[in-house]
Amino acid sequence: MTKKKPLTVQCPTCRKDVDWSTSPARPFCSERCRLIDLGKWSEEAYRIEGEEINREEEAHTLSSDEI
Repeated sequence: MTKKKPLTVQCPTCRKDVDWSTSPARPFCSERCRLIDLGKWSEEAYRIEGEEINREEEAHTLSSDEI
């Protein structure tokens, strides 16, 4: 019987190899890399492309829908 090779992925932050089955911070190699990534999202360093949202218009639409 052959032993299965563990699934290894690269940490999105530092590119270190990570064993998927044993890393508690997966897909990251550590809590530190996970927090670095979270900080980049909160600073809007990462963005998902889409149309720009007009916040004033959105707020007006939401309040009109509630009436």
